[in-house]
Amino acid sequence: MTHVLAAVAWPYANGPRHLGHVAGFGVPSDVFARQQRMAGHDVLMVSGTDEHGTPILVQAEREGVTPQALADRYNRVIAEDLQALGLSYDLFTRTTTRNHYAVVQEMFRTVHRNGYLVERTTMGAVSPSTGRTLPDRYIEGTCPICGFDGARGDQCDNCGNQLDPVDLKNPVSRINGETPQFVESQHFFLDLPALAEAVGAWLETKTGSPSWRPNVLGFSRNLLEEIRPRAITRDIDWGIPVPLPGWEENPTKRLYVWFDAVVGYLSASVEWARRAGDPEAWRPYWSEGARGAYFMGKDNIVFHSLIWPAELAGYDGRGSRGGRPGAFGDLALPSEVVASEFLTMEGRQFSSSRGVVISVRDVLSRYQPDALRYFLSAAGPEAHDTDFTWREFTRRTNDELVAGWGNLVNRTASLIAKNVGSIPEAGDLTDRDRELMATTSGAFGVVGDLVATHRQRQGLSEAMRAVGEVNRYLSETAPWALRTSDPDRMRTVLHVAAQGVSDCRGLLAPYLPHSAQAVHEVMGGTGTVSPMPELREVEDLDGGSPYPVLQTPRGGDGAPGWGSVPVVPGTPVGKPTPVFTKLDEDVVETELERLREEQAGG
Repeated sequence: MTHVLAAVAWPYANGPRHLGHVAGFGVPSDVFARQQRMAGHDVLMVSGTDEHGTPILVQAEREGVTPQALADRYNRVIAEDLQALGLSYDLFTRTTTRNHYAVVQEMFRTVHRNGYLVERTTMGAVSPSTGRTLPDRYIEGTCPICGFDGARGDQCDNCGNQLDPVDLKNPVSRINGETPQFVESQHFFLDLPALAEAVGAWLETKTGSPSWRPNVLGFSRNLLEEIRPRAITRDIDWGIPVPLPGWEENPTKRLYVWFDAVVGYLSASVEWARRAGDPEAWRPYWSEGARGAYFMGKDNIVFHSLIWPAELAGYDGRGSRGGRPGAFGDLALPSEVVASEFLTMEGRQFSSSRGVVISVRDVLSRYQPDALRYFLSAAGPEAHDTDFTWREFTRRTNDELVAGWGNLVNRTASLIAKNVGSIPEAGDLTDRDRELMATTSGAFGVVGDLVATHRQRQGLSEAMRAVGEVNRYLSETAPWALRTSDPDRMRTVLHVAAQGVSDCRGLLAPYLPHSAQAVHEVMGGTGTVSPMPELREVEDLDGGSPYPVLQTPRGGDGAPGWGSVPVVPGTPVGKPTPVFTKLDEDVVETELERLREEQAGG
């Protein structure tokens, strides 16, 4: 057994999340976590809503509410949506808890004590009309290195280089289009050059790792070539105070939201342990022997493969200036950074302002969560940008889920219910019977290896290939024609088919947890095989305001485990109801019309 930390990107609490978000961080992390639990590993899956920074202030101002009220609202909306999608967090929390503040400030103080935070005078961007500091990502202009028009103030997506907003040519604010003013300000910088050797050595250990996508590793190495100190404080009044004398009393100086947010992986682990009644229980997931898999979209690679590892190295004292760990002890750097590419919609980038968007809640209000999970797993942006279209969503739902997997479950259960009433005993097995059982049981090794190394699309394809083999077996053996002529052979075929359905349910459980539970029950099973997250109202552990969290009961997926489990003869099987809902062909035009109306309104 291995301790596995599934560290999932923190969705920003300035609005509901759309499909592009959960395609990158949500579904892939849950498929991985569920499969690893079934394989017997001890998994801790954590995340929460990211609630600080200028975008929250901007949105709160637009809506005429306080930043905290805005964060409260969207924290709940996002948690409810992720619950409906079935993401099995051990803890989904938020960054405005007092626990999070304390962990972030401990990280800052130790990195500062070790000499990796340096104070500098810098030129900060300010909005002329509001006087508010503009975050790097809210400034766009022409890259001074490659000439790309549309580079952000922190990074150019074209050449990958780190940037400062003051270096952009023709900079403009993304908030209101005005040209920012640049004024002097004192800030703390993370001394990345002093940590570059440690981060580079860590990246070198990942060469050839099947768990690292080559584009992520290559991009991360390129970032090191032009590495320079990076500001981790901001002129803003919404965020975590800088925990140093002369700074913490200043109401307009706060820690940069990206310093704060990535520490959330640690603070959520600490909060989970405290809520579990064992404050030290988080430590095995952060030790060198554990596996830490971090999930996000490709636009956040730099923060997870460079900034966060550097923060951890600075905390541990692994940089060129040495140092010693703080109260948390040595903290392990990520084992792998799993970044997905972008999901577009009907050939266009998601854009709320332009109406090219569909929220998770919107989809789940009309379609089954496993239909969405299936599409995002089968056609999601794992290694390259992919497009969500309603036509392809409808086709995959009807042709693959309904006509493939759903039909197999339905006809197998119907045949057993009609002809026997319970899973029958197997008689003498033929070579064909043994061949099928070897195929479905053997698929666990193949699919498990693929999911564990983040090749989930291929893993799903292999699982559905097993479904196809069981369907083919039923068509070839035609048990419906044997009821009178050879009832013993019919019972054997139905036993083998039931075993095939059971195996396929297990193979698909990480991808399709809602239907895995339904199939288990259709085939006469009892109890929970696919635990679902629960939304719980909790008190702040340190006296702050109450808030909702997502937590998933442990167990279920861990038994029967990842592998073929013999079906039990005599288990009653009744007349089934369809597991999946077939979509009408007019779904495509209806949804496209809805999108056109959104765009017209935007």
